[in-house]
Amino acid sequence: MNTPLEEALALALKLDPRERLQLIEQVASSVEQDIEPIGVNELQEAHWGQALNHLLDELEPIDLLYPQIENPIEWVKHLRSEKRQNRLGNWGDATIGTATIQSPPWHE
Repeated sequence: MNTPLEEALALALKLDPRERLQLIEQVASSVEQDIEPIGVNELQEAHWGQALNHLLDELEPIDLLYPQIENPIEWVKHLRSEKRQNRLGNWGDATIGTATIQSPPWHE
């Protein structure tokens, strides 16, 4: 014994392609009307700012280096200078940003 769905499908498959498309559109339209519309608030996720605030609340406090330097530009300059010094090491009289570099001992 065939279910109503199987009978409807058998009848639908006997239709020509254009009629099948019309049937699909009508069925989709009827389903759209039957389904309760989803509210806009349910579709939207939390605002990115709220998500960021939540993430920051979960993080541990950050220990800042050189909190005594209040000017952010000077603070960044100081950190960069320190990192540059660590990266380049001690090259004698070499100064960064100038052309005055001490000659190596074997060139004297």
